[in-house]
Amino acid sequence: MAGVAGDTRSLGDVKPRIPEDSNDKSKIWKLTEINEPSQCRSLRLPENVRVNKISRLIYTNSGSAILALASNAIHLLWKWTRSDRNSTGKATANVLPQLWQPSSGILMTNDVADTSSEEAVPCFALSKNDSYVMSASGGKISLFNMMTFKTMTTFMPPPPAATFLAFHPQDNNIIAIGMDDSTIQIYNVRVDEVKSKLKGHSKRITGLAFSHLLNVLVSSGADAQLCVWSSDGWEKQRTRVLQLPNGRPLSSQSDTRVQFHQDQAHFLVVHETQIAIYETTKLECVKQWTPRESGAPISHATFSCDSQMIYASFLDATVCVFTVANLRLRCRISPSAYLPASVSNASVQPLVIAAHPQEANQFALGLSDGGVHVFEPLESEGKWGVPPPIENGSASSVPTTPSVGASGSDQAPR
Repeated sequence: MAGVAGDTRSLGDVKPRIPEDSNDKSKIWKLTEINEPSQCRSLRLPENVRVNKISRLIYTNSGSAILALASNAIHLLWKWTRSDRNSTGKATANVLPQLWQPSSGILMTNDVADTSSEEAVPCFALSKNDSYVMSASGGKISLFNMMTFKTMTTFMPPPPAATFLAFHPQDNNIIAIGMDDSTIQIYNVRVDEVKSKLKGHSKRITGLAFSHLLNVLVSSGADAQLCVWSSDGWEKQRTRVLQLPNGRPLSSQSDTRVQFHQDQAHFLVVHETQIAIYETTKLECVKQWTPRESGAPISHATFSCDSQMIYASFLDATVCVFTVANLRLRCRISPSAYLPASVSNASVQPLVIAAHPQEANQFALGLSDGGVHVFEPLESEGKWGVPPPIENGSASSVPTTPSVGASGSDQAPR
């Protein structure tokens, strides 16, 4: 995937000056390429439930489990436990977790509407204390108890169907529900009531993210539009259409995802044609990276828990690690590093990527064959490559260090 290295500079970048020590060859930066299984730690999680592709993936906020939602509406939960080999009990690529199921044998399975599973848009959101998950796969929204897997309640039968779910950061009873009819419903679970209905998109909602610092909700849709809403009165503050590179047409299937940076003032925008960072109050793009036209489309991307890196997956099964400060590629993981030689990367694609909530160098990948892989750099390396140098004048206002009081575990990956 030669195209992934195609760096487009952010708006207003100036040309870098030649560093004074350009004669010192030892300081020349080089992209880290991982092509062999021996060059990183990767672990395919055990499966004994028949699932097809992994549609959604998240680490629990505690960092000790991974929850996946497959396209056939079944949830899978892998738990790591404390042991001699894993003293923290957190998720790791060194130790196999258990695919967990309560003794009752219940599976957490979503209500499925009459539409085909291919048309349904799976979505879920996890409560801050990891005790319940809200989930939908084209039918009613289900609220599951994560300990027992029992369905506590179901609500909002389609149409319209839910396509994205997000908990309000200050109140677990309030959820923002993106719908396939382009509306966003602000719903109070406790009183079973829609408090507000937000209209601003023209196609289904594909992403929602709250900033507790700015008191806003950012939404994205299949119309490639971004909207900022006040979470006090729910009025629309700003809207912007994503600029597609080189006049590429907008695919009707293309999702736009959003996720807040740890500073809660900038957010990540992910589209098959680009990764971008926006400043929220003015809704301006401060950095953008696009694959070359010959490159594979981006399938998903997420911030690392400290917001220093972005993990991005591509439809040719490549995974790339970017440095947030200048949106430059620092490490590229080829399919040959984690897929068996017998599997062609044309037949297996990564669809979702999730970052560990406390370990900045760990992420997980959900694949189109139902597999989930956990990745970490070699212990001898400790990190994914070396950050590329920040060119003179190209650093944006996105902070390169966590802001005071920010905590990586507060931000669940989307």
